[in-house]
Amino acid sequence: MSDISTISVRPATQRDAKAIAQVQASASQAAFKAQFPGEAMPVFESLQKSQAFWREAIEYSEPQVQVAVDGDTVVGFVGYDRSRDPKTPPTMGEIWALYASPSHWGQGVGLALWDAGREGLIDEGCTKVTAWVPLGYERALHFFDMAGFKREMTTIKTVTLGSVRIEEIRFKRDLN
Repeated sequence: MSDISTISVRPATQRDAKAIAQVQASASQAAFKAQFPGEAMPVFESLQKSQAFWREAIEYSEPQVQVAVDGDTVVGFVGYDRSRDPKTPPTMGEIWALYASPSHWGQGVGLALWDAGREGLIDEGCTKVTAWVPLGYERALHFFDMAGFKREMTTIKTVTLGSVRIEEIRFKRDLN
């Protein structure tokens, strides 16, 4: 078991893309199983496709990506940039993705990644930040609540994940 003192956060490199894809897949699967116990997992993107996405994101810094490492092992990552939502000002940032390995849940990885993402967005001139979170993913909802985000109840939307429809809600907060 690790603790926050052994976790460090650094900018992602091309070599991290495979580990990022694996963290995203394992965390997504664990969260889905918690929300839909007994249901078959929807087909997620292949690890190769996810790895290619993150490799390109790292290369072009869109989104910017940082990883949490425990020793030499990537145990989480955050992707952040300007908001992708239409009609948002250029000072609105967005957490595009924030995942921690299930083996490291509850050990401060998410907080360390949130701190890194917040600092990166402030450096980019953002004053507010949003994040889209699936309703029912209790761990993620609680995390964003505890990080000072507020739920925007009028933003709930439905997205399709494989054959399953999931509702997401936008969270928002000031960066200062």
